[in-house]
Amino acid sequence: MITTRPPILAQRHPRLGLLPGTPQPDVTLDADSFARLTIPVRRVFITENETNFLAFPALPDSLAIFGAGYGWDALAQARWLAGCTLHYWGDIDTHGFAILDQLRGKFAQVESFLMDRQTLMAHRALRGEEEKPALHDLPRLDARERALFDELRDNRIRRALRLEQERIGFHWVQAALARIADGER
Repeated sequence: MITTRPPILAQRHPRLGLLPGTPQPDVTLDADSFARLTIPVRRVFITENETNFLAFPALPDSLAIFGAGYGWDALAQARWLAGCTLHYWGDIDTHGFAILDQLRGKFAQVESFLMDRQTLMAHRALRGEEEKPALHDLPRLDARERALFDELRDNRIRRALRLEQERIGFHWVQAALARIADGER
């Protein structure tokens, strides 16, 4: 797995073999070193929550990155990411979608992960309130994402609604990853 707390990036994925012979799969890298890596992965999952990053299940040919919010310049240097399917897992709130929109400015191929209406509704009891919702338009969202963003921004479901990613049930995460591994979105 990779952490992108600029300027440091750390990865944590035992199957990559970057630290052979050690039980600890974490590596911390500066942005330039991360950009020069050659990692045999097809999918990269970016999460903005450290708990989710640390608990993220291993998936074949995949890597997880801890993004920590809006700063993507360190990742943008890693041109090898352009050849991967990227999945962004943010909070289901207006800022989560704003971060997704910003990330798509660097990597157009980014797909949202567990940022959908079905996930929001399935975790109704765990939803909270977003303090200062983002109100600007997000031109890089797809139609499904834009519809949910508009519902959140315009308070159509509930005022200042949010579902933090760490509140999503682990079984829900595992089921979504299994669908991805089986070739579904």
